[in-house]
Amino acid sequence: MNESLIITLLLSLKVAGTATLLNIIFGTAAGFALARWRFHGRNLLDTLLTLPMVLPPTVMGYYLLVAFGRNSALGAWLKSAFGINLIFTWQGAVIAAVVVTFPLVFKPARAAFEEVNPQLEQAARVLGLNEWAVFFRVSLPLAWRGILAGILLAFARALGEFGATLMIAGSIPGQTQTLSISIYEAVQAGNDALANGLVVLVSAVCIVVLLLAGRLMKAHEGGK
Repeated sequence: MNESLIITLLLSLKVAGTATLLNIIFGTAAGFALARWRFHGRNLLDTLLTLPMVLPPTVMGYYLLVAFGRNSALGAWLKSAFGINLIFTWQGAVIAAVVVTFPLVFKPARAAFEEVNPQLEQAARVLGLNEWAVFFRVSLPLAWRGILAGILLAFARALGEFGATLMIAGSIPGQTQTLSISIYEAVQAGNDALANGLVVLVSAVCIVVLLLAGRLMKAHEGGK
C-alpha cells in the first residue's frame, strides 16, 4: 500500500469517523425527541430530517454550497467571526457526510426509543431519577442495539459518500480527496489498477460494517 493510498484512507476514516460521532449526538438526540415528544409540526420535522435520505447527494451538495459559501450570510459570518471556511476543506467534507448520513442514525434511533416501554422510564422517575439519569440508565441501554446498527450503517455510507463531498470539499489530494473521489479520479485517469484496489478496499470495509449491523439488528429483534 503506497503512501498516497494510506493518506487517502486515513483522510476518509477521519471524515467518516468525525461525521459519525457528530451524528451519534445529534441523530440520537433527534430520534429520542421525536419518539417521546408530541408537538405541532412533528411529522413535518420528521420529513425534513429524513429528506437527505432521498434527495440526490449532488442536490444536498448544492444546498450546502448555498448555505456555507463565502457569499452566503452564514458562510460570511463564520469567516468573519471565527475565521472558518468550510469550502474545499476536510471539515466541509465532514459537514457533507453528516448531512447525508444523518437519517441513517436518526430513523433507527427513533424506532428504537419508540420500542422502549415508557412505563419503565416513569418508574425510574418515581424512584427519584432525573431526566438525564432516566435517559442514560433506562432509555439508552434498552435502545442501544438499534441505535448502534444505524451508526454502523451511517459510518459505511459516510466512508463512501461522493456527490455532496465533491461539491463542497472538492478533490484536493491529501486534503479533501476521499476514497470514493479517488476512485472517480483513478477511473477518469485510466488508472485501472488503482481504481480496482480502492474499490476492493472500500467494498471490504463496507461488507464488514454491514455484517456487524445485521448481527446487531438480529440481536435487537431477538431481545424484544
